[in-house]
Amino acid sequence: MEIWVNPACSKCRAATRLLDEEGSEYTVRRYLDDPPSEEELRAVLDRLGLEPWEIVRTQETEAKELGLKDWPREPQHRTRWITALARHPKLIQRPIITADDGSAVVARTDEAVRDALSR
Repeated sequence: MEIWVNPACSKCRAATRLLDEEGSEYTVRRYLDDPPSEEELRAVLDRLGLEPWEIVRTQETEAKELGLKDWPREPQHRTRWITALARHPKLIQRPIITADDGSAVVARTDEAVRDALSR
């Protein structure tokens, strides 16, 4: 199990705290220091079952500067979104847990963390 975190994020700290309380074995990826490649983002999106625009932090300054709110959200524009996430990792919603069964969850709640643990 791996969790993508921003240590400054309270949701990330809560998720790792819950993983620790449950005695889970996991690795931490500080995705702002070690940004995922476009290939890794595609793989995580497939595991999440989501499109890139569904995991974008639209209120971030970078999102506003790029005008993401107005970008098309159709499959033919998927690569453009993934490229933006790879170049601006701060835009990635967090935390993301990749579970041992090959799935992944955006773990912003205790329930989502427990869901990842049950897989």
